[in-house]
This record gives sequence, structure tokens and C-alpha cells, in this order.
Amino acid sequence: MREILGKRRKGGTELLRAALTCAEQWQWPVVPGAGYDPDGGRRNPAERDCACLRPDCPVPGVHPHDPGLLAATHDPRMVRWWWSSRPDMPLVLATGGPVSAVSLPLAAGTRALEVFDKLGVRVGPVVATPTRIALLVAPYALEELGELLDRQEWVPTSLRYHGQGGYVVLPPSPVGAGKARWVRAPMVDAGARAPWLPGVAVVINTLVQAGTTEPDGTRLTY
Repeated sequence: MREILGKRRKGGTELLRAALTCAEQWQWPVVPGAGYDPDGGRRNPAERDCACLRPDCPVPGVHPHDPGLLAATHDPRMVRWWWSSRPDMPLVLATGGPVSAVSLPLAAGTRALEVFDKLGVRVGPVVATPTRIALLVAPYALEELGELLDRQEWVPTSLRYHGQGGYVVLPPSPVGAGKARWVRAPMVDAGARAPWLPGVAVVINTLVQAGTTEPDGTRLTY
């Protein structure tokens, strides 16, 4: 029992530390995710039931629930209270303020990163879950995004945009049977306070091309 409790405390401390880094150091607004139903998913941990208990929940466990997304904050006192009270809750970043994101299926995202590397394109922080990859980017307006997508011949609906009113899960959050992880860790340039982020225009063409081979779907199954 001591060993199990020790592991839980260590995991909780890790999530609290990550949440405080986002909020206090980088001024990124965060909020706890819903987490998982402790009585669900015993047969298949990859399909754990969300604590919100919606049978059709599109992002089980890793969406804001109580409190909701509007409660996202970079106040370290609130963040410390949340993860001290609920140490295993996923870490959710509210997008559209200082940071936004674009996400796509895991295989497509992996191919896109290979293309960026070959072209020498610098990307910012990149998060992987068991099924998807999210690239964090500088904030973008819907008008800017619309103009960029309008230039594309076809845009896959498996590509998703996390701007104002959206969110993404951040490491080391529990996600299904695994964890969210950094594929590209946040890098803070000299003299800067928060991690460097590319503009969405820098990455969108490659993401669209990579996403055209992936099936569309409504359930993100993080």
C-alpha cells in the first residue's frame, strides 16, 4: 500500500509541477480535465469512461468539466489548490489566449514532423497522445485561419483547430491507458518568458497535406 500511495503522490506532484510551469512561468491559462470514472475501463484501460459519464464523450477524461473551461487561469494559487485537491487530474490548456494549436491523427502528425525536419522548418512545442498530435502555435484569428484554409484544394476534417474557446491536453496527463508526452519539448529563447511558438501560416500547408491520408471521425479517442 505504501508503494502505491507513493506512486500516486509522485504522479500528482509531476502534474502539479507541470501546471505551475505553464501558469506561473509561461502565463498559460490551465484547468483540470474531467479525469476518468474510477469504476470504468477495467476490462480495457484504453477505453476508460470519462468522469463526466457521457456515453458519447468525444474526448474521454481530457476535457474541462468541473470547473469548466472559463475557469482556466494562470493564477498559481488556484492551480496549486486544484492539483493539490485532485492530483491525478489531466492538465488542460485553454487555447486562444497566448497560445493556440492545430491537431491531427498520430500517423499524419508524425509524417508532418518528418517533413518539417527535412525542410529545416522550426516548430514549437508538440504534444502526442496515443492517437493524435497537437502542434502549439501562436494565437490566430478565425479570419486568418479561414483565408489560409480557403487556399487549399481540400481540407480533411480529421485536422482540428484549437483557437479561442478551445483546449488541448498537456503532458504528463493520463490519457486512456497511457500519457500525453512532449514530442518536441517547449523551448524558451534567451530573454523570452514563454516558449517560442510558430505562426499557424508556417505549418498549416504541411499539416493539411499530411492529414489527407487519414480517416475522418468525430471521436478523438485521446
